[in-house]
Formats: sequence, structure tokens, C-alpha cells
Amino acid sequence: MRLDGEQWRHAFDSYEREAFRLETLPLYAMHGEEEEFRSFMATGHLDLPEDDPWLIRVREFRASGRSLRRVHLVTQPLSDYLRYEFAAYAYNIEAGEEIRIFDVTNGHNPLAGVQDFWMFDDARVVLMHYRSDGTHTGRELLESADLDQYRHWKEIALSHSVPFAEYVTA
Repeated sequence: MRLDGEQWRHAFDSYEREAFRLETLPLYAMHGEEEEFRSFMATGHLDLPEDDPWLIRVREFRASGRSLRRVHLVTQPLSDYLRYEFAAYAYNIEAGEEIRIFDVTNGHNPLAGVQDFWMFDDARVVLMHYRSDGTHTGRELLESADLDQYRHWKEIALSHSVPFAEYVTA
């Protein structure tokens, strides 16, 4: 089932305990980020306002006792987009999101071929669809997902990754 607009917002906001995100791409061409990305590329600096909609949502989720966890698979050298995203991660973490990095540059990638997804409360999976250039093309709620498989991928991602702060200081 495709999730767009309010359907996606409701599906996301209705989680009770944990939202987990696996990111596997070096580039995401997200609508609304173009100007911010251009500015970052020109200055090397990112300044997100306190009232950024995502940061507000993260703070609200955390205030209600819910967690957000993200693992991003990366390879060196980082793409320009990942450098930009890493700058944004500092704000996400300050708002309460847990972000981890799984660097597969010099090793086997046990998650090769796994598509980006969100998992909510270990019970609902939403696949994230992108073109090869990182353009987002949709979200799909898997109505009969193999939850054991997605939980396994989540555990692999968490066990092989390090906290963002540890990664950037190493």
C-alpha cells in the first residue's frame, strides 16, 4: 500500500515505542533541501533553525517517550550529500534522534542489496523507494512483511554500526 501525504504522516506518527530507519544510499535528492544543500556546498556550514519541522517532530516524539533510531551505511570517501547530511545529523542528535554509522568501505557489507526502510515498533515496515540518482519516488507499507527478516537486518545494522559522534571523531 502506497503512503503519501497525510497517510504517511499518520502511519509515522502513530508508532508507540520506536521508529527505526535504515539508510543505504550516498545521495538523497529530497524536495525542499535544494537551497540548503547549495548553501552548504558554498559555505561548508549548515545552520538549521530551532523551528525546523523535523527537529520539532523529533523533540515531540522524545518528549512522549518514543525513540527514533537511524543507521546509515556509508563508504569512503563521503559524497557531498553525505557531508551535508552529517552536518544535519548534529542537529537531529541534539533534538533526540539516535544516529549510528555503519562504514562498509573496507569490509563485507552484510546488508548489500537491502532497500531503505522504516520499521515501527518492530511490527510495521515501510519501504522507501528511490531512483538511482536519489530522487524519492514513494513509500510502501508492506502488508505482509517478513518481520523476522527486517528485525534481523535491523540488528545487523545496529550491531555493526557506531554512534555518529564516535564515527566522526575516529
